[in-house]
Amino acid sequence: MPTPCSDRTRFAGKAVVILGGNAGIGLAAARLFAGEGAMLALTGRNAETLAAAGDETGAITHVADMGDVAASTAALTAIGAALGPIDVLFVNAGVGGFAPVAEVSQAFWDGIHDVNLRGAFFAIQAALPLLRDGGAIVVTGSIGSVAAVPGNVAYAAAKAGLRAVVRIVAKELLPRGIRVNMISPGPTDTEIFKRDAAPADVAAMRSMFADVVPIGRMGSSEEVARAALFLASTEASFINGVDLYVDGGCLELS
Repeated sequence: MPTPCSDRTRFAGKAVVILGGNAGIGLAAARLFAGEGAMLALTGRNAETLAAAGDETGAITHVADMGDVAASTAALTAIGAALGPIDVLFVNAGVGGFAPVAEVSQAFWDGIHDVNLRGAFFAIQAALPLLRDGGAIVVTGSIGSVAAVPGNVAYAAAKAGLRAVVRIVAKELLPRGIRVNMISPGPTDTEIFKRDAAPADVAAMRSMFADVVPIGRMGSSEEVARAALFLASTEASFINGVDLYVDGGCLELS
């Protein structure tokens, strides 16, 4: 079944880089960008799924863990050399993890922050000389940054810090005309959500979220990805520095 944007060419000839484009929201975005004519480059830390994503979307790929700043920088440099100036940077890679406050270790905290905050910031920094003036950066956050979810302190703190990064980078890049925005998903039915759970557990979690999310269900990766494409497109030319909740009304309607 064609996607709502399958007949559009908003990104025809545009160089689009997705950090964390081999699964979930990143892969859904890669499919949509490719369907709209983008020249794609993807990174991810799983070589097998990254290669499959590249084959499917026609993207060039570079294996890189965003928690490894040197690897991310090298991948971006290689991508810039291959594609030329980058029109859209989608910083999507991230890791999660739950632990009560009393049980958060330094290693657990650092493992989340090294990817979600430190890695994301330095990836953006490394991309700055490669970005075309007038381009766009979209960053994946989370409604967890503002929702007080027990056990989510390390992840929420990283995403809240990333929200601050987005606002300041957006301000500093105003002279270059580069817009910087964030999407913050709510409960989303991704492969990561299902990876380590039994089918009965997945069904139970879907049912639980159906009761929690005002719209009555979890979101899909493609629904979140469409928001990223909108913010990356010229249709959002007067939108800058926002955090767009893609959460079925969790924050505003609960």
